[in-house]
Amino acid sequence: MRIIDQEGKQLGVMATRDGVKLAEDIGLDLVEISPNATPPVCRIMDYGKYKYQMSKKAHEAKKKQAVIHLKEVKLRSGTDEHDFQFKMRHVERFLADGDKAKITIVFRGRELAHVDLGREMLKRVADTIKDKGIIEQQPKMEGKSLTMVIAPAAGK
Repeated sequence: MRIIDQEGKQLGVMATRDGVKLAEDIGLDLVEISPNATPPVCRIMDYGKYKYQMSKKAHEAKKKQAVIHLKEVKLRSGTDEHDFQFKMRHVERFLADGDKAKITIVFRGRELAHVDLGREMLKRVADTIKDKGIIEQQPKMEGKSLTMVIAPAAGK
């Protein structure tokens, strides 16, 4: 296997036992970096310190990651004006918080014959929040419900 020392200099190709002995003499570990290479590449390093540094990097990357939740608001095709406005205030709050909103129009029984009423309602939702969010997923029929996903506007 090819051995690399702790400074990054190549020590050459040698037997595994020779590499392990060399690492033990220094007081460090022999870690296999690239097992699929020909010959496999190993590095002499402090493995505990390496694991600690990798966990710190992973923690920093996770800290900078933005978490976006998908909030759902359910409506019916016959939802009245006041209830509609109330639900739209919820959607606007979700978008202001940086979350996505999933608007679902639920149909029951004979209401399935009037899917066009649900589409009109979703069009009305899109018009209501056009300055606060963008439509990420166009209205789509899923079983007995019509859904649309809205993401926060890029400027927010």
